Amino acid sequence: MRPVGAVAPLRVDIAEKTFRSAEGVPIAALRNLSFDVRQGEFACLFGPSGCGKTTTLRILLGLERDFTGSFQLPGGKDARVAAVFQEPILLPWRTVEQNVRLALPRQERGRALDALFETLGLAGMRTLYPAELSLGLARRAALARAFATEPAVLFLDEPFVSLDERTAQRLRQLLLSVWSARPTTALMVTHNLREALMLSDRIIVLSERPGHVLGTFDIRLPRERRGPQVMEDLIRSFEEKFPRPD
Repeated sequence: MRPVGAVAPLRVDIAEKTFRSAEGVPIAALRNLSFDVRQGEFACLFGPSGCGKTTTLRILLGLERDFTGSFQLPGGKDARVAAVFQEPILLPWRTVEQNVRLALPRQERGRALDALFETLGLAGMRTLYPAELSLGLARRAALARAFATEPAVLFLDEPFVSLDERTAQRLRQLLLSVWSARPTTALMVTHNLREALMLSDRIIVLSERPGHVLGTFDIRLPRERRGPQVMEDLIRSFEEKFPRPD
């Protein structure tokens, strides 16, 4: 079913998404999955591997159309949507700046992007090609491309996975810097609890497959106050509310 309506929040109501195994056996990936993401909120989808987090994003991006249910995007069907995936997916024959500008509508490709490149530490790398970038820098370019479009909603699918923790932490800080400068409704998939607690306003916790919402965990503290001790307290509170299965 196609997305319906045009309302301020991101609204998801997926009745069921089913795949077929190699043997032809139907496997329910999602069932009765319902949640909202408020306008301008940064939310994380958190849950065990295989619970349907990425499948949910693929549905919202229009990459999976065979499902029952509906969803509503902020700004309606014509709203700008941006996505950052696990792989940067940059065109190898284009420079960093060209890759970023290609995501813009043709009439906006001359727009000034200096502040965005500066915030993401790419100011001196705009003329480099993807093969000249480390994976961390390539992911910065992917973030720049997403934010350059000034999207109504931003989807992120584990954009820092496979990076060493130091690089990943630097990129999380950069993501927060650029998002804080131009807040947009954001939904990020992660299996990293610390990452979710650091970045988000609210964590939407999914069950084992077929994925549905077990509950939500709101984080009302400003991000600048989420130091090491506060993070440990948040982890403890989260695990009290959502104990790990034995």
